[in-house]
Amino acid sequence: MTKPPASSSNPMASLAAQGLERALDPFTTAISRVVQKGAELTSNLVHGPESPKEPAKPAAAAPGKPGLAVSPLAVPLPDMPPVGGVTMATDRAGFYKHERKDVLLMQFAQGTTCAGVFTRHTIGSAPVDWCKKQLDANEGQDVRALVCNAGCANAFTGKLGADAARRTASALARRIDCRQRDIMLASTGVIGVVLDDSKIAARLYELEKNLRADAWHEAATTIMTTDTFPKGASAVAEIDGVKVRINGIAKGSGMIAPDMATMLAFIATDATLSPGVLQSLLALFTRTTFNSVTVDGDTSTNDTCLLFATGAAGAPRISRAGDKRLADFKTKLEAVMHSLATQLIRDGEGATKFVKVNVTGAANPASARKIAKSIAESPLVKTALAGEDANWGRIVMAVGKTEEPVDRDRLGIRFGDLVAAEQGAVALNYSEAAMSAYMKNAELEIGVDVGVGRATAHVYTCDLTHGYISINGDYRS
Repeated sequence: MTKPPASSSNPMASLAAQGLERALDPFTTAISRVVQKGAELTSNLVHGPESPKEPAKPAAAAPGKPGLAVSPLAVPLPDMPPVGGVTMATDRAGFYKHERKDVLLMQFAQGTTCAGVFTRHTIGSAPVDWCKKQLDANEGQDVRALVCNAGCANAFTGKLGADAARRTASALARRIDCRQRDIMLASTGVIGVVLDDSKIAARLYELEKNLRADAWHEAATTIMTTDTFPKGASAVAEIDGVKVRINGIAKGSGMIAPDMATMLAFIATDATLSPGVLQSLLALFTRTTFNSVTVDGDTSTNDTCLLFATGAAGAPRISRAGDKRLADFKTKLEAVMHSLATQLIRDGEGATKFVKVNVTGAANPASARKIAKSIAESPLVKTALAGEDANWGRIVMAVGKTEEPVDRDRLGIRFGDLVAAEQGAVALNYSEAAMSAYMKNAELEIGVDVGVGRATAHVYTCDLTHGYISINGDYRS
């Protein structure tokens, strides 16, 4: 996977997006307080409320890239009961040299609504372009299927790639008797290679024949690339007294950085929600989940998060994002997204440490976020974490280089509950022994207060080890 530089796309669109983010900040902050209990929510979603958190055991069914050891931070897939109106099938189309499944078909009941959030990378892939165009055309109404392949990103492939995407959608639309625009597409893998759509077309008959409602685990495994474990989350919410299910799967291990994070995420619910409600919730919660994780600071050409609502549960139709009946659903949806996002970090290429960076006392939310990202993406900070070195001087460096407002004489730094620096200097009760013992933990929390305001932000990241170089040094081989 060649990693092109991340950058903003349309300048006016970027400014508009930034303005919307600022406008939503108070609402985002209020809702994200619920998800600050992320460890509890993620534990319940991934392990069940009573199960202890423990690393997943290597599973022979999880292909990924041959020879990769399962991340020491891995968590097992939870039970994922069917979502009404959703069926799935997986197969091998042959995008990899080794034996593994690499194509996923998800089919949805008639009347399913859909929303999407996509990479802001200026060299977006053909599937990203396709989904954006079709969601504009069908306004998120009556989306019938999703086809996702691993092993070929179909990015930076020009008209040939766009034609391949169109033919894939056309072939499936003919088979299930719907419009091309009601088919969503996603791809992940090597950049710069045109998708051989004939490989997918050749498997459509078998895929359609093998559609099942209980294939969430197979689906999560099929979309993996350098992932070492499949990622999923599930929850049950209530809307006006009716229980609805939310299931989500995701893939991503490297080239993970906000906007969005090589990330694919597919979330489905049997609630009855308008496309406008879906889009509002997805955009809002993406900011505190998928856009708050970073492995290496690189943004993918193919990042796609799609949210589908089939209406099969029989809950009342909700057409307004502010509807009070959505309160529980909002909490559970963000929790599912939070779980998937943090699982990406647990599978960061070569990762041995799961790290949450909390920034407080910033001038505004945008400043807090920029500082948190600077710490989370600093190679010097990340290698110190890999070496279990509480080198808080590197955190000072990462804060200051942002050129954001900071009061040097009030700056404070914590590792967990241990104070490393306060009032702009090393803490009087600083203990190297206690700090070294804390750094041996697999899960770490870094707190930084910059002393100029009341704004906060959090970003999840991992350490940077020799494993990252090994995985990416021969990605295409």
